[in-house]
Amino acid sequence: MPQLPEAPVTELKVLGIAGSPREDGNTDLLLKEVISGVASAGIQTKTIILRNLSIAPCRHCDGCLKTGKCVVEDDMQWLHTELREADRIILASPIFFMGVTAQTKAMIDRCQALWVLKYILKLPIAVNPQRERKGVFVSVGGTKLSNLFQPAVATIKSWFKTLDISYTGELTFSGIDEKGAILHHPAALKGAFDLGQRLVSEP
Repeated sequence: MPQLPEAPVTELKVLGIAGSPREDGNTDLLLKEVISGVASAGIQTKTIILRNLSIAPCRHCDGCLKTGKCVVEDDMQWLHTELREADRIILASPIFFMGVTAQTKAMIDRCQALWVLKYILKLPIAVNPQRERKGVFVSVGGTKLSNLFQPAVATIKSWFKTLDISYTGELTFSGIDEKGAILHHPAALKGAFDLGQRLVSEP
């Protein structure tokens, strides 16, 4: 019996998501280094800056239940496509009151339509399901609480699970508050660069 040809292997699609409301803040700087690490492997990247987008909060209208498509017409419509096409996702958000920023949380909540697509309509999330999807979380926080990042990590893991993305780790730094303070951390930028390299080199 003839076999169908395998789908062509395409280059990895790496998506960086900047969730900070502050331009060139500490998580922006870390994200740029992670992206540089990815680019050093010759892989193209795309960075989406949430503060520049129009993303309304999820209004729990259930408008997506029959189609898996959000009925709110804003930037999430095309961002859903980006999230489904990405093979690697780097989410960068500082910690605000023990969680991710409002911009980041709005994006995550609006992925309810993708949750419907997966769990209600039983359709695939990934455009390239034959390739394992991976993601990491990059964050800083101003305080030094021992559990500072735990609530945000729980949120990101839940979001990644819906998107069929394996959570492969995080890069977090506490006690970083003033704008640009991460530049003075002895290991932060190199750690971010190395994270980017690992994200696209490890099987």
